[in-house]
Amino acid sequence: MPETNYIIQTGEQGSVHISEEVIAIIAQEAVREVDGFGAFATTFGGEIAERLGSKRPTHRGVKIHTTENEVSVDIFILVQYGTVIHSVAAAAQEAVASSMEAITGLAVKSVDVTVCGIVFEKEK
Repeated sequence: MPETNYIIQTGEQGSVHISEEVIAIIAQEAVREVDGFGAFATTFGGEIAERLGSKRPTHRGVKIHTTENEVSVDIFILVQYGTVIHSVAAAAQEAVASSMEAITGLAVKSVDVTVCGIVFEKEK
């Protein structure tokens, strides 16, 4: 069984455990809504690990780093051809940070975006 890391929030009524997997999914969904987003980038090693049945779940194009009540997110994306790369990256940062804070209540320390390539529309 894969080892899952959790962020634990403790309050007056008990504790809440949020897995890094959930945090990665929230980040992915936030980025998918950004205009100009093309796809998540993958690494060759990550694809091989997925195909070989990696024990640790991987979320394509997203890496999560957590501390007690803070989260840092690294996003690796491809943008659509013709979009302003800086604008897409900034919108992705804002989308991830606001979604993460609204849904989990965690403070977002940073959202780092790496644009790894460009996606061209297929001709119809």
